[in-house]
Amino acid sequence: MVAGGQAIRETESKRRQVIHSCECSICEQHPYGRVAKEHRTINRLVAGADERHRRLLAGFLAQQRGRGGVALLARVTGLSRRTILCGRRELQQARGPANVACIRRKGGGRKRVEKKARRL
Repeated sequence: MVAGGQAIRETESKRRQVIHSCECSICEQHPYGRVAKEHRTINRLVAGADERHRRLLAGFLAQQRGRGGVALLARVTGLSRRTILCGRRELQQARGPANVACIRRKGGGRKRVEKKARRL
């Protein structure tokens, strides 16, 4: 029973996302201000989302901010500018949730062990 409980705690700890702390000058100067509170909220949303939704959320927020939105969201969330731009592009293409089960594109990731073993 202890081993089963320990396994549950380990999987729960793996699911927890680390919430990024904003590095913008406003948050550093006024850590309890309105802007800092907004940035913490954005980071909580981003931390709870999977890869695709994280991109879409960051792209949407950058689009709402207008000029300089991508750079601001990159600083606030810690995501790369390229990730945010991909999310904004996906929003503009207006693809529906056709394949929600598959987050990554086909062919990504490591090769299967069986395919590597054939080469040896």
